[in-house]
Amino acid sequence: MIDQDHSQLSVRKQCELLAVNRNRLSPREPRRIEGDEAIMKEIDRIYTEFPFYGARKIVRELRDIGIRIGRKRCRRLMKAMGIEALVPKPSTSIPNKQHWKYPYLLRERKVSKPDEVWAADITYVPMYESHVYLVAIMDWHTRAVLSWRVSTTMDSGFCVKAYQEALRVAGRAPEIMNTDQGSQFTGEEWVGAVEASGARVSMDGKGRWMDNVFIERLWRSLKYEDLRLWSYETVAEVTARIDRWMTFYNHRRKHQTLDYEVPWSLYRPNQLGENRKTLTCTEFPPRGTEARAA
Repeated sequence: MIDQDHSQLSVRKQCELLAVNRNRLSPREPRRIEGDEAIMKEIDRIYTEFPFYGARKIVRELRDIGIRIGRKRCRRLMKAMGIEALVPKPSTSIPNKQHWKYPYLLRERKVSKPDEVWAADITYVPMYESHVYLVAIMDWHTRAVLSWRVSTTMDSGFCVKAYQEALRVAGRAPEIMNTDQGSQFTGEEWVGAVEASGARVSMDGKGRWMDNVFIERLWRSLKYEDLRLWSYETVAEVTARIDRWMTFYNHRRKHQTLDYEVPWSLYRPNQLGENRKTLTCTEFPPRGTEARAA
């Protein structure tokens, strides 16, 4: 209904004529210019290693490898990737009044059983000439990944589908569903789905990456242990690779904090064998031996 590229009427004027609240419009896709995808891959590499770096330091790191861009362009690309420095922010930030921010319900809470608390988050996954976004739903107590989904756009739709899949896997809703304050998780579609399932909504404090630390560690493990060893030309390729690693993570990867158990053996102790896939060491080669270098 609203044409954001109309030659004669501005978006503001169109909204006035149609009596539409301009704040309710879907955000315009970020402008891309030549070379953005290659730079975004390097930003993702730097950010995964130094998640506390902001645009200023990432720009310095990029210049060290011969990529000369300004801080504004770096900030634009980081925003398109959905990432920001994982450090406490000053209290001068003004929250978006259109979205209600729910309180963080896990402070000093001891999570002692499966399905008591779930966590969700989104990460950026670079490909050869493009990228995708990955969302995962994790059980807080056992670290089991209940569901995940890949999307070429960062909206709330694929997050809601991942949550619905997690409900089918678990057979019930969690007591608490915790996320960050990203727009995908503060919008009506996500909050409505969580509350309709009977779960309570919890959100990290602004700039408090430690509030959702377990799923942040999941992303780091996924990228360092597998995704960075390979390159991907299609969404199907990267999706298949993520599927193999998630199966490995749930059914084969031992966790020191879980007394060297695997997540699924704690989440579904009687179903480990029937759900496990056969994985060989060649599917997860050590660094430097991959068949297709990233």
